[in-house]
Amino acid sequence: MRQSFLLLLFSLMAFSQSNTRKLVWQEEFNGTDLNEKVWNFELGDGCPNICGWGNNEKQIYTKENHDLRNGYLIINVVKNGNDSYTSSRITTAGKKEFQYGRMEVRAKIPTGKGIWPAFWMLGSNIKNVGWPKCGEIDILEYVGREPHKVFTSLHTQDSHGNTVNTRKTQIDNIEEGFHLYAIEWTKDKIEFFVDNQSVYTFSPDKKDQNTWPFNQPFYFLINVAVGGNFGGHDVDNSIFPQEFLIDYIRVYQ
Repeated sequence: MRQSFLLLLFSLMAFSQSNTRKLVWQEEFNGTDLNEKVWNFELGDGCPNICGWGNNEKQIYTKENHDLRNGYLIINVVKNGNDSYTSSRITTAGKKEFQYGRMEVRAKIPTGKGIWPAFWMLGSNIKNVGWPKCGEIDILEYVGREPHKVFTSLHTQDSHGNTVNTRKTQIDNIEEGFHLYAIEWTKDKIEFFVDNQSVYTFSPDKKDQNTWPFNQPFYFLINVAVGGNFGGHDVDNSIFPQEFLIDYIRVYQ
């Protein structure tokens, strides 16, 4: 079994405080094809609307850079030519959206300078109000040029999209094996966890549409970017190919 007894024990302990919380959705990636009744593909380089996906990223997203194997979703990141990279980006927009609860993912990150994997959420009203007013919850971000660190962040209109509401946590073994990344989200706060250890809590005193857009459904996104403003423009081409492995996603409410 991939999931160790110890990890299962930690998960049970995390939920023992709430007898009413139940598993309401899970994605175990046990099939051979991604379920497109649940998942959408976002393709290309973001142009013409948000070229470089808003961050001057180098990759092009395709359907072909993912596969399901041995119970994992695997996003393959490949260098194809002169500074040409392909990856995948998938979302549950319009299909699986959630408001409040515990959201968690068990994942093994890719590594190396220039790599930027993420598991995150966006407000379902993004098409109506735009970003960052819709809100963004970054449950997991890893930047290869800063090894042994995990970024957990939120974006709001009040922060003007800048990474202000954030925490960078040193975890020496984060590149080794699988880890559990999660949030506990209520009407009052969002608390971030890595391997069931709390690393950051966001709970502004003033909650309005600019400081707290987190009172509506959000959807999931999974992707691996290459380079960019956050990932770093100096990419080590010797690291490719890379894989981002997702074991499961679970939502408890």
